[in-house]
Amino acid sequence: MPPAAEALILRWKNADDRARLLQVIQPGLVGLIDGTVSTLAPIFATAYLAGSRAALLVGLATALGAAISMGISEALSDDGELTGRGTSLTRGVIIGIATFFGGAMHSLPFLINDVHKALPVAYVVVAIELVTIAWVRKRFLKAPLAQSLIQVTMAGVIVAGVGIALGHA
Repeated sequence: MPPAAEALILRWKNADDRARLLQVIQPGLVGLIDGTVSTLAPIFATAYLAGSRAALLVGLATALGAAISMGISEALSDDGELTGRGTSLTRGVIIGIATFFGGAMHSLPFLINDVHKALPVAYVVVAIELVTIAWVRKRFLKAPLAQSLIQVTMAGVIVAGVGIALGHA
């Protein structure tokens, strides 16, 4: 195992729960939420307007663009010294990866060429992503599961609705 990976694992094992929450869980959750929610409108609008191939490419492009933007934003927003949120580079990488993952996962169903078959699969993937976000919020932030499900689902529905409405315009 590379020394950097060993150091990261050792730091994780030696960290207290609050440090793990601030330095890993919270940035990962922010990235997952942003990646999942922010990419819904362009992906679904593109699917309705131009089909599966275009939705796949737009989805991956928006996921990558959002990942870079969120990673840089987080890395430049706080050096971690005052807040105890860890190093800016580490948080930026965590948020970037989580943002890409959140946006890319519901782009992958558009590998199915028939958009009418891809869309239901994409809806299921989005539902799984939103439930995962709600579970992470419950597990680590002690948010009530029902309330969290409602909050993340409403955010997803609003953004996806924008994409669907524009796709039918």
